[in-house]
Amino acid sequence: MTQHSGDVSRRRLLFGGAAVGAGVLLAGCTSNESAPTAAQTKGADAAAGGNAEPGKKVVVAFSAPAADHGWLAAITTNAKAQAGAYSDVEFKTVEAGADAAAQRAAISTLISQKPDIIVMLPHDGKELNAAGLEAMKAGIPVVNLDRAFPDALAYRLQVKGDNYGMGVAAAHYIVDQLKAKNVSNPVIAEIAGMDELELTQERSKGFADTLAQNGLKVANRRAARFTADSGQAEASQLLRALPKIDAVWNHDDDQGIGVLAAINQANRKEFFMVGGAGSKKAIEDIQADNTVLKATVTYSPSMASSAISLARLIAQGKGMSDLVELQVPKEIILASETITKENASNYIKLGF
Repeated sequence: MTQHSGDVSRRRLLFGGAAVGAGVLLAGCTSNESAPTAAQTKGADAAAGGNAEPGKKVVVAFSAPAADHGWLAAITTNAKAQAGAYSDVEFKTVEAGADAAAQRAAISTLISQKPDIIVMLPHDGKELNAAGLEAMKAGIPVVNLDRAFPDALAYRLQVKGDNYGMGVAAAHYIVDQLKAKNVSNPVIAEIAGMDELELTQERSKGFADTLAQNGLKVANRRAARFTADSGQAEASQLLRALPKIDAVWNHDDDQGIGVLAAINQANRKEFFMVGGAGSKKAIEDIQADNTVLKATVTYSPSMASSAISLARLIAQGKGMSDLVELQVPKEIILASETITKENASNYIKLGF
């Protein structure tokens, strides 16, 4: 993902809101893969202004990694459901393959078929940058979803969550809770996602920067793989390394299933934890208030629904009805919000 800073974020169009984030037996997925929630997509009949009216028929091609992760499953499900809301959209799913090289080859083949626009969540933004450039040079607009291309020429529109903001939100919650508990010299731990992804690096930077502003730092950091199994493995090692912890931020609610399993197995209860993304299971756990998980910061897969709607507008040569400008913006970043027991009932419909 491209790096965020306060100045950069202010120059971009920000859309607030997540919609526009006991035992060792691990569930395979936290999402409902059969259908998105009603709140995660927006039907054409509910859209404001004239953009809902059927227009030129367009082919929207979509490519994302296989749904081996609850969040990714929701991304693909939401994209398909949103495309189905428009009678003027032909939705073409393109297999991303097992890795970046396979997805790059698939996109090259797709370009020869000349769809009107491509929506792509890449295995890795840096490695798929060339595919984005190839499509754009061929006159096919690209909507880059979630994992950013480093080259602005490789996409017409970039839609992503605020990864840096996730770290900021998680740190703010932790700092506020520690102050309320009057904890001095707290031991703060972090269980990140895949370190090779820039989005993980941004999340950690936002977390570290915000803690530093409050005179705090991470005592121990482990990187998992956005899966329950890796979350359990890394959390187990972290717990062994730190005999006492005050707070933990786990970047991803899917891997959080494993993190909680490790915590329960170790019978550790002296700390509280913040999650990431806003899965339905995490929100339910926060509501129940019977685990160390007390909050999660949003990174909603509803961004896929928005990406499809905006891709349709770009392909039809339309702008966003609520904006004065005639074209869809170049970049949209979704704000990361904090879900706690107090507001969980408002967010449960958005859980994936």
